[in-house]
Amino acid sequence: MAQYKRFETEMIVRPDDIDMNNHVHNSRYLDYVLFARYDQMTRCYKMPMEDFLQQGWAWVVKTCFIEFKRPLNNAEHIVVRTWIDSFEKADVKVCFQILKKENGKLSAEGYFVNTMISTASGRAESIPKKIIDHYIQYTE
Repeated sequence: MAQYKRFETEMIVRPDDIDMNNHVHNSRYLDYVLFARYDQMTRCYKMPMEDFLQQGWAWVVKTCFIEFKRPLNNAEHIVVRTWIDSFEKADVKVCFQILKKENGKLSAEGYFVNTMISTASGRAESIPKKIIDHYIQYTE
């Protein structure tokens, strides 16, 4: 299996991310990863989501797994690291880590599987070879 390059996006925990336990609500971790991937599509892969939409494609989350290691707190600076793990038909598996920027400690890790869909039909489509090749050129 290929080993793909990892990309990082930095962000800060906002007050509205905090739950009644005074740390980041578990649902926000997925938001952080999705924001990072959106950022990385443009900045790192040179293919913004707008290009996908113009070509009639979109990504939807099919599966998501998150293992929480330690809490994140208000105003904490974080790094979201993501990388492609594998491609299979209409799916791409993307792994991630969310780290505390101050000390590099792991706050959460996991993966999600995105499925490519046709925006016209709303149905899954095999990822075109040209898209896979495009991603791979920026990750090797």
